[in-house]
Amino acid sequence: MASSLKSKMKYHVFLSFRGEDVRNNFLGHLYRALDQKGIYTYVDSEELRKGEQIVPTLMKAIDESQIAIIVFSKDYASSWWCLEELVKIIDCKKERDLMVFPLFYKVEPGELRTPRGSYRDALVKHESKYGKDSKEVKRWEKALSDASYLSGWPLKDG
Repeated sequence: MASSLKSKMKYHVFLSFRGEDVRNNFLGHLYRALDQKGIYTYVDSEELRKGEQIVPTLMKAIDESQIAIIVFSKDYASSWWCLEELVKIIDCKKERDLMVFPLFYKVEPGELRTPRGSYRDALVKHESKYGKDSKEVKRWEKALSDASYLSGWPLKDG
């Protein structure tokens, strides 16, 4: 079974991030460092081809990855897209033991666990759009909480 799972894997790493926060600085450095080590990394700006359906392509890339690195930044939760990726990543962790490594980029894990600051603000906006007791927002809150309990790296400055 393990060999059949390995043969399905296309990427070593899937990077989940909020583009506006980190794409043109931290993420570029991380991607280059992984690439220089020969680590085949899925990042949408490099792998997503024009004309492809975005959501199914991203979900498939997560399925085909051995590791997911989630870069939690200030505005990560403001994107329903990032939150959907996060739910998929957490599901894959539970279903097939996907290795998940969170990077807390200028945020604390507690901001995800008990949403506060920009994470609380983002969830309130999602609630106003989808409804206070919507299934989507509940799934996102649960995924954020689950991810906040994973051992990760705090990145404050530099």
